[in-house]
Amino acid sequence: MTNPVTRDRRHFEDLTVGEIITLGHVTVTKQMIFDFAHEFDPLPFHIDEKAAKASLLGGLASSGWQTGALSLRMLVDSFLGNVASAGGLGFENLKWKNPFMVGDTIGGKVTIAELRRSTSHPQWGIVTLDFDIRNQKDKPVMTMRLANLVECREALA
Repeated sequence: MTNPVTRDRRHFEDLTVGEIITLGHVTVTKQMIFDFAHEFDPLPFHIDEKAAKASLLGGLASSGWQTGALSLRMLVDSFLGNVASAGGLGFENLKWKNPFMVGDTIGGKVTIAELRRSTSHPQWGIVTLDFDIRNQKDKPVMTMRLANLVECREALA
C-alpha cells in the first residue's frame, strides 16, 4: 500500500547507482560562523578573529560540522526533499579537506554509490551517497559517505 505522505516522491525503485545530484551553493558569512560556533563548536578559530588568524587555518573558518550541516541542507533542497526518505543511518569516511573560510562559497555533487534492500525490513531500501563538496576555487572542502533509509514502493517477500 502506498504511503499517502510519500506517494508523489521518488522511491527506492526510482534511484540509480551512479546518479549524480548537483547541489546548490552557499556562501558563509562571519555572522554565520560566529552563530554556529558559539552554539555548537566554540573553539577559538571559529569565534575569535585574532586567534583564528594565528591558528593553523590562518583566518576565521567555519566549523567542519557547520560545513556538514550546510551540505546536508543543500542535499535536502536538491534531492532528499523529493525522495521518500525516512532519515539517515550514519556516515563514514568524513574528511574535511580544506577550511571553509569567511566569504567562501561551497557547492558540489553527491553520487548514488550503492543501493540495497534491507534484508530484515524489505519495505525499506538503503541508498549510499558519496559527497564531494568544493569551494569556489574548486578545491575540495569535505567528502563523506552517507547512508539513508528510503521507502520502497513494493516490499519484496
